[in-house]
Amino acid sequence: MTLLLILCALIYGIAMLFILLYSMAQAHLLYRFRLFRRLGKRAAPPAPEVWPAVTVQLPVYNEKYVVERLIDSVAALDYPADKLEVQLLDDSDDETSEIIKIKIKQYPHLNLRHIRRPDRSGFKAGALKYGLALAQGEFIAIFDADFTPQPDFLKQTIPYFANAKLGMVQTRWTHLNKDYSILTRLQALALDAHFFVEQVGRNSQHAFINFNGTGGVWRKATILDAGNWQDDTLTEDLDLSYRAQLKDWQFLYLPEVESPAELPPVMSALKSQQFRWTKGGAESAVKHLGTVLRSGKPLRTKYHALAHLLNSAVFVALLVASVASIPLLWAKVHNLLPSGAYEAAAVMLLGFVVISLVYFQANFLGKSMGMHRVLGFLLYYPLFLSVSMGMALHNAVAVWEGWTGRKSPFIRTPKFNLEARQHTWQENFYRNMQMPFTTYLEGLLGLLFLAVAIWSVVQQEYVMLIFHSMLALGYLLVFYHSALSYRRT
Repeated sequence: MTLLLILCALIYGIAMLFILLYSMAQAHLLYRFRLFRRLGKRAAPPAPEVWPAVTVQLPVYNEKYVVERLIDSVAALDYPADKLEVQLLDDSDDETSEIIKIKIKQYPHLNLRHIRRPDRSGFKAGALKYGLALAQGEFIAIFDADFTPQPDFLKQTIPYFANAKLGMVQTRWTHLNKDYSILTRLQALALDAHFFVEQVGRNSQHAFINFNGTGGVWRKATILDAGNWQDDTLTEDLDLSYRAQLKDWQFLYLPEVESPAELPPVMSALKSQQFRWTKGGAESAVKHLGTVLRSGKPLRTKYHALAHLLNSAVFVALLVASVASIPLLWAKVHNLLPSGAYEAAAVMLLGFVVISLVYFQANFLGKSMGMHRVLGFLLYYPLFLSVSMGMALHNAVAVWEGWTGRKSPFIRTPKFNLEARQHTWQENFYRNMQMPFTTYLEGLLGLLFLAVAIWSVVQQEYVMLIFHSMLALGYLLVFYHSALSYRRT
């Protein structure tokens, strides 16, 4: 029994140490972000005397709810019409294709090309590669179907490519439906931390950053030099980003340029998106981590690349630590382990404090720190942290599949456009995913941690009460909202 407890303590310690080391990278990004902010606003480069040719790629697959809005937004781009090509890379097998055909007739003065492939091989990466071979532009702007680029998007980004070494410009996502529900508010909190603190923190010290799949502009020559789009991971954007930067192309992140987009309003859509991002990140880590560590990049750059490529492993560490904590709590009640072990465990929890500071900074950026905003953060952040914990099983499965090379298809995230429609998300035609077995396990884990939390109160042992209570709340909320949002058979 003692040996088993020591093993649990060792597993728990390794998992929490990983989270602590990851949080140290986050702390450094927060420091670099604040330093960047103190330097003030950067001066925008002058507009070129002659605007270069640009191809806007719009990869679309079954997007009947949002494709008209997308075309209208791109048609409103303020850019010389004779230098602008728009590719609608349409892989749809529903009425979306017919909607596109009708819609583009409203803009006869624009070079709108409706491109259909023979098959959907390679999914999004395959569509982008197919379109790139036909693209006339020197630069390639990419928008997913749920984005609505601002009219001045190209005129704010293209001038930076006067730097011949610049390969990609990424802009900041903003949220069309942030206030739709608690779920969208929590997603906005997570994404703002990435698009404010992490991207700025990395880019300000010339560490690896990633193209976020949309809302950015590539130099076409960069894509080709880096080996073109590849479909061997579910995050073709992250994969190409690392290949390009390993070939010494520079990337630029512009937090001042906004790219509005829609957040998934239901749990099933969010899970689909999270699974693809998390598994693709794990696949990209397997593909690139060794190359990065063997490269001639500075040690600090390698450290941040390590944290970047392994950030999804935090969910594995959290799942392992949470399960291992149960026998450790039992051992604490029965005095089977030295008290020093629990003091060391408390130090490990500092990682969560550091991560909380990152989200606190992102939440208040450019906004007043009034008491109502502080109270709002204190209300939403514990809920966000709980739900993130409740996603640990789902995302840990994705990470494991990515690490072990198990392949799965590219599952699109259903789009809703609820602001423009009168009916509810329950009527969305694309909400056709069946509830997976892991969702039932999330419900069981929620009940397990609830029982553990109650037992710890009965035993008057409170050392892990908050941790287990948040786990219980998170898993039960994820299970409940998942059960509501998946299709019934």
